[in-house]
Amino acid sequence: MRQAIGLLLLLCAASARAGETLEGSAAYGGWQSDHPGLTRHITASDIPAPGTQRPASNGARVVPCPPGFTPHVPPGFVAERWASGFSGPRVLRVAPNGDIFLAESGSGRILVFPPEGGTPRLFAAGLDQPYGIAFFPPGPLPSFVYVGESGRVLRFPYRPGAGAAAGPAEVIIPDLPTGGHWTRDLAVAPDGRHLFVAVGSASNIGEEMPPTPPGGLAAFAVSEGEASPWGGAWGAERSRAEVRIFDPEGHHIRPFATGLRNCSGLAIDPRGGDPWCVVNERDMLGDDLPPDYATRLRPSAFYGWPWFYIGDHEDPRLPGRRPDLASHVTVPDVLFQPHSAPLGLAFYTAGNFPKVYQGDAFVTFHGSWNRALHTGYKVVRLLFRNGVPTGAYQDFLTGFALDDANVCGRPVGIAIAKDGALLISEDANGTIWRVRWVGGA
Repeated sequence: MRQAIGLLLLLCAASARAGETLEGSAAYGGWQSDHPGLTRHITASDIPAPGTQRPASNGARVVPCPPGFTPHVPPGFVAERWASGFSGPRVLRVAPNGDIFLAESGSGRILVFPPEGGTPRLFAAGLDQPYGIAFFPPGPLPSFVYVGESGRVLRFPYRPGAGAAAGPAEVIIPDLPTGGHWTRDLAVAPDGRHLFVAVGSASNIGEEMPPTPPGGLAAFAVSEGEASPWGGAWGAERSRAEVRIFDPEGHHIRPFATGLRNCSGLAIDPRGGDPWCVVNERDMLGDDLPPDYATRLRPSAFYGWPWFYIGDHEDPRLPGRRPDLASHVTVPDVLFQPHSAPLGLAFYTAGNFPKVYQGDAFVTFHGSWNRALHTGYKVVRLLFRNGVPTGAYQDFLTGFALDDANVCGRPVGIAIAKDGALLISEDANGTIWRVRWVGGA
């Protein structure tokens, strides 16, 4: 009887701890407070003033995971090592037939796993840092697989179920800018008429970009025409720090949203078709400046980079450069602990997890280097209410941060398998983890 009471008390204490919510400055924190079920809610009004903190360079040391290690997940879930031995495993995408595609960016390959797992097949090789993967047209029988390389968008003819590409690659966009942030994620608009590609900035805050474009802002806008919406950059940052939209043949490419320092992950919200983006914000302003974020992308919206962040907060290193843009900055939907480095994004619409997870989204945090107190190295859940983001997010998978100096996992890619399990790639030790619900309905 005493044992049963003790177990009940322990479960109640764990439940109360899992239901904890941190707000304001308390929500920043570091890896020490991470645990599944902990919720954080950061708003634009919680951002500290610049100059109040010193920037830090404090990268974590990658080590092998201890024997028997498994990440921490909420009660009722199980995390399992699903595959290992990869070189820079990044984006994961699930084809309509259930096959699981992996962009192994470190080796320049695209690999394909059968839905049940096992030995992957080689879909394509010899690629330049492949990252984004998209199936086109949308629906059960895509005929192409689009791949985002660092400097190009390619497409391969595709037969569902085939292990290898059905033919050679066709170059769709030949001239994406290279250098700096190299990830090029892709997403397909639900109407099947357009695709999106994310292009990160070349630098932290446009260091190589002149203060004003040659000939002045007015002349620049005229010369760029449709390609120069609010916040369009120039010089080394021309056509960068933005998500671009294009037709399936690579024509009519133009900015969709700008001022996004490094949108590393793109996904489409299945409820309304909105494109979503997770963004790595700028460095060297201090531990808690500025928050990284996830957001719906509004057409022609400007998100601030490099002149502003999280609304009209001006970067103190670029004073007075673009006062005309201050009132045009769109505030993101969900703010993360600064320097978490969000990379992957997936909406949950499958049937394995409990119903409370339906419509929420999962985001991978690759982990910090520009912070005295490490943060990231985990997977979080974006909380929605009636299809609308609440601004809060909750720790879902933690434990890769082993102590103040060492980590054994840096999550990157995330996808929902056909059986409803969650698949997560991490590129520190080259593994893929699978999380499934076993706790009942």
